[in-house]
Parts: sequence; structure tokens; C-alpha cells
Amino acid sequence: MSTDQTITNRTFDEIAVGDSASVSRTLTQRDIHLFALVSGDVNPAHVDIDYAEHDMFHKVIAHGMWGAGLISAVLGTELPGPGTIYLGQSLRFTAPVALGDTITATVTVTERREDKKRLKLDCTCTNQEGTTVITGEASVIAPTERVARPRVALPDIRLSDHSQYQRLIEAAKGGANVSTAVVHPCSATAITAACEAAEAGFIAPILVGPPARIAEAAQQAGKDISPFRIVETAHSHQSAQRAVELVHAGEAQLLMKGALHTDELMGAVVARAGGLRTERRISHAYVMDVPGHAEPIIITDAAINIAPDLDCKADIIRNAIDLANVIGKETPRVAILAAVETVNPAMPATLDAAALCKMADRGQITGGLLDGPLAFDNAVSESAAREKGIISPVAGKADILMVPDLEAGNMLAKQLTFLSDADAAGVVLGARVPMILTSRADSLRTRLASCAVAVLMARAQTMAAPGLAE
Repeated sequence: MSTDQTITNRTFDEIAVGDSASVSRTLTQRDIHLFALVSGDVNPAHVDIDYAEHDMFHKVIAHGMWGAGLISAVLGTELPGPGTIYLGQSLRFTAPVALGDTITATVTVTERREDKKRLKLDCTCTNQEGTTVITGEASVIAPTERVARPRVALPDIRLSDHSQYQRLIEAAKGGANVSTAVVHPCSATAITAACEAAEAGFIAPILVGPPARIAEAAQQAGKDISPFRIVETAHSHQSAQRAVELVHAGEAQLLMKGALHTDELMGAVVARAGGLRTERRISHAYVMDVPGHAEPIIITDAAINIAPDLDCKADIIRNAIDLANVIGKETPRVAILAAVETVNPAMPATLDAAALCKMADRGQITGGLLDGPLAFDNAVSESAAREKGIISPVAGKADILMVPDLEAGNMLAKQLTFLSDADAAGVVLGARVPMILTSRADSLRTRLASCAVAVLMARAQTMAAPGLAE
């Protein structure tokens, strides 16, 4: 009999009619996705929740052959086990298998053929309620020699389903499209991003730029921009200024970067005369969808403030807490990152972290739980925090990662993106309206998630301050 460490077969001579063996497994979403990836079977009954809810079973069900695979597992690992040659299999599917069902596959020997060392086995799969879901019969050649092999450790497989982004995208749907000044959309990429966000029901684009160049970009992108308002400008610098004016006039509740440098757009936004400053410093945040991590992680600031001082860091945290609230975190956990988890006078980031925590204690920063300094591992791994003896409501469970400077944040976000297959949806916070910054390298999912986050922020700001526009 097989153990957790060893797989041992039963030879033909050791097997009698009536012998049986079983394996059990509980169906998870991961199982369905892995089976779909291996088989290529993306039938919406298995992988599309919205479709499945209106299908005959009103829920996602397993691929039929997933259950049949459990029969193969019994034959290949238990009875007869290693050395078995599969000759044939009949199957009849009698009931659906749903997420969370625990399926037990059982094979029972019904016939032995001594001359060819063949067996016939009755095959049955039942769920946790005893309902039969699959029946059938298998024909195999049984091994004649003993085989005992160590159980091979399978590779750790991470599925990048990015369901966290899908939840944000769904949350942004259903409300009114938010009027958005798309600043200088004079490239096919910029036009495509604006059209995708409009088609998703997020924004109502106002295209701000030279009409001829916008029309050329739309033609290159193959997009129809006739439903959208165009505000004429001569060049990118004027596009940024005019977009800011649309916000002041109450005609736009969002800004979306087009084909101009971020510095050029930010110059118009932060201008002391006519800009979009508030009492807070403007900052950037990435909402990271990291495979294997149960919740999105906010990394800030990775794009705006190069070397923030203590006051600036306090505003960066305040902006990130507001963002976390909007995406569903009522009291987000904020980890203030450094290279170590202890205060070291020679490391300014650790001193700032301690000061920021004290500011939170005194009510100068509200709405979140702060702790720091924390090294990255202690911020995101509970086991790492335990190993270091760190007792904290934030350690190992951080929702927000406050980095010491832009370089650290930029490297962290890109490492997660390129080494961990994470997605990074970016938004600029702290101005009178949120700003969407997308990259040409972003996937459609990431671009839509960036828009979804900004739209949720814009709607929250409008509800909090309906008279925001001057």
C-alpha cells in the first residue's frame, strides 16, 4: 500500500477479485484552472462564473475528465499501482461536480485474466454526500514485478488569475461614466486606452489635444472617436494646461495621461497658480495584484516623490489610506519599510518610520494601523515576522507598503511585476482629482484596473465634496 513518502504497487498475483482502493480530493478553483490550462478546455460552464450562473446547473462545475482523472490516479498509484498499463476505460457521468465537493474515486477488481495478466475493474466516483457522480469500467494490464518508488515532489505552480483586479473592475462598473480629460491622446496607445475605459463603462473621455493628430492616432488604433468631445490645443504643454482648466470648470473629474511626458502633465497639475494642488502633497500609488497573495498590495510612492521628507511621507500615507478605503480596506495596515526592523540612527528611513508611527499614535495620521520600521519580508510574511519575534497587527499582513524613496518603490514594483508576474495599476493621488497614468507596456487588464481605481476614487471624492469644482 502507498504511503505519503512511497508509492508501492500490487502485482497481478497479489490481486484478487473484490479487492478495491480509493483516493479522495476536494475540487478547488485552482483545480479547474489548472485542468483548463493543460487541456485547453475553456468551456464557460467551467471557467466563466457569470455564464455558469445562468447555465442548467446555475454554478461552476468541474470538467468531467477531472473526476475521471481521479480514477486514473487510483489505478496508477494504488491498485494495481506503478507498472500498470491502461488499456481502456468506459465512463458515464451521472451528476455534476461543484466547487468544494470532495470526490472519492474507488476501483474494485471484477475479473482476472491469468493468461494475459489483465484485470477489469468497476470504477465509481462519489461526492461527500454519497451521491454517485461517475461510473465506468477500466481494463488494465497489471504489473508482475514489485515496484516501490519514492513519491515525486511536484513543482509549486502559481496561477496568475488576477482575480483581485477583476473585483476592482466589477466594483467600478454600474455607476455613471466619469468625465475624464484625456491629456494629449496623440498616439494609438493613448487613444486605445481611452476607448477601452469608455467601452468598459468607466469614463466619458474628453480628448484634449490637436484634432488632426488625435484623428490620425484614432485611425492608427482603429477606434471610432466620433462620440467623444475634442478640446483643441496646439501642443502638449497647452493640452496639460487646458485639461487642468477643465477640472476647475467642473467639466472633468479625472485626468488621464496621453502621449506626453509625466513631468509635463505634473507641471500643470502642481503649478501654484491655476494648478490642482490641495493641502496634501501629491503622490503615486501602485495597486499590485500579486499571484499567490490573497489581497491587493498598495506600494507608494514609486513615481512622483524622489526623496520625500517626513511631512511628505505623512501625506503619502494619508493618500494611500484613502485609496485603500476606496478599494474595500476599512482600516488598512501600513508597513513603513526599511532595510531592518529596528531603529538605527545611522539609517534615516528607520527614524522616519518611528516618527510616522508616533504621529499615528497622536492622531496626526488617521484611518490606518501603522508599524515600522519593517523589512519587506516582515511586512508581507507572517512566518518571517514570527521568526524575528515581531508582535504587531501589521507585520506579515500589510495592505500598504510605504517605501523610503522613489528608487526603492520603483524597484520593488518592477521586481514584483517581472519576477512574480504581478500587475501594477497606477494612480496619482492628493490633487483635486485623481490621475490615471498608464504605460505602453501595460496589459488591457492593468489599464482597465488603473482606470477602475481612479474612477472609484473620483466617485468617492465627489460624494465627499460635491462642491469640489470651483
